[in-house]
Amino acid sequence: MPELVSLSIKVYGRVQGVFFRDFIFRHATNLGLTGYVQNIREDRSVKIIAEGTEERLKQLLEYAQTGPPASIVNRTEVNWSQNTGHFTDFIIKD
Repeated sequence: MPELVSLSIKVYGRVQGVFFRDFIFRHATNLGLTGYVQNIREDRSVKIIAEGTEERLKQLLEYAQTGPPASIVNRTEVNWSQNTGHFTDFIIKD
């Protein structure tokens, strides 16, 4: 069984008001990942915390670095860590 890991991504650019969270939610759910996606109003970024296999998290990272058609991703901050097991599904946080 593949080892589970955790991935934190902070996405900057035109990523709020363009269905970015829904885009990530759909892909994370399809990949069987757990965690959440959330707008960070202070710096107009989007934060993604996801857990699953490294292979599937790398796929999610690719989606986050591209975004939906109306978005413009300028930069991402990525941090890998150990799986916490805190999540049972993937959600959109307000």
